Amino acid sequence: MTNPPDQAAVNLTESDQIKERGLRRAIHALRDRRYRWWFVCQIFSSSGSMTQSVAQSWLVFRLTGHAVDLGLLGIVTWTPVLLGAAWGGALADRLDRRHLMMATQALFIVVNVIQAVLVASGRIQLWMIFALGALNGAVMAVDSPVRQVYVFQLVGRQRLASAVGLFEVVINAARVLGPAAGAILLAAVGTAPCFAFNAASYLPMLWMLWFFKPDAQAGGLPAPARGQLGSGLREGLRLVRHHPEIRFCVLIALAGAMLFDLSVSAPPFASRTLHLGGGGYGALMAAFGLGALPGALVAAGAGREPDGRRLRILTLLTGLAVVATALSPVTAGAFVGLALAGFLSIWLIAAASTLVLLRSEPRLRGRISGIWTMALPGSYPVTGLLIALVSTVSPRGGFSLAGLAMVALALATRPTSATRPDEGSRGGRLPAPFGTSLISTDDSRTLDQTRSGHGT
Repeated sequence: MTNPPDQAAVNLTESDQIKERGLRRAIHALRDRRYRWWFVCQIFSSSGSMTQSVAQSWLVFRLTGHAVDLGLLGIVTWTPVLLGAAWGGALADRLDRRHLMMATQALFIVVNVIQAVLVASGRIQLWMIFALGALNGAVMAVDSPVRQVYVFQLVGRQRLASAVGLFEVVINAARVLGPAAGAILLAAVGTAPCFAFNAASYLPMLWMLWFFKPDAQAGGLPAPARGQLGSGLREGLRLVRHHPEIRFCVLIALAGAMLFDLSVSAPPFASRTLHLGGGGYGALMAAFGLGALPGALVAAGAGREPDGRRLRILTLLTGLAVVATALSPVTAGAFVGLALAGFLSIWLIAAASTLVLLRSEPRLRGRISGIWTMALPGSYPVTGLLIALVSTVSPRGGFSLAGLAMVALALATRPTSATRPDEGSRGGRLPAPFGTSLISTDDSRTLDQTRSGHGT
């Protein structure tokens, strides 16, 4: 059955939306009843994934006692995302996104139920964990880009920044709730129930997808196309290569992968440089999360669509915050710097992700989202290895790599005087900080008509 958005959301005019500020605009996407259900289901699903991550790491270490196996588990899990996310995005442009999401949620349930049964029966072995991790990564390679396009289709253009920012709120909330639930379950009932809990956490999402359908043309999305996946994928790669704004955002995502993989860079930095124990390391990670939450809310409450110039400034500031943290001569400075880095980096990534979705051609939006997913989090195996190698020589150097990459990226990017078509109804032309947009005027009219037709 199809449930229309709340009438209050439909009646909200575009001028009213622009006037909204602060928290009201940050939670703007929650005006849509369908997105409210999506938001709640995401909290359950993301918390379940974090619970499973804690249990799986503990299980691997308990089976082998070797920390290197934890690194190998990360490689086998994220490599399918690196290699397959662009193909997953191509599927999002070819097939029904809602049906694809239902399929991926069902597969996540199957993988976690199998692992729960194997653990509970005492038959689990390391190679089984690796195989299931690779299968989980293959499902993620499809789920992540499809999820991004589906949310755009669910909320429409005007609520997209709010929806992306609120998703970052969900992720940071899950970083607190998931490990806490995992610790409680591990202490009380053992490892197997953690996997069962994660499997159950996907059921609300399946229910939501079954009963709530997005508007067919919301956000200017065309109906799923037909054709060869290979040719469509090459077209998506060409768009990234020739569209300066999208290319810049993908490079931001690559640098972000080095920052967000704190499980590699933070332990040697906390232990060998700051001389902190386990409790201090946990507090350092919490500082990043405390900064990230308001950063997500600021991104969600942005008063206008992100642009290249704003992203360039945010990239520079984030990089400087990371470098300042790495070079801090005192522990207190590192805590403050990491909280600031968390605030700026989440704001930056949410804004870049929003810009990628807005600037992509609607018929290629899934493929572009897949390429974004290849960069973040798909590049974790590559960036993690690079950071680990540098950190063995210099923990400060390993921790500062992401910041140096962002500073270099911001300084190497120069605004141009080129223009891009205005995507609003005014018909004028706006400066494009990174060159000409590849969105056609026909696409702009489609987005205008869609926005007025759906009240977004």
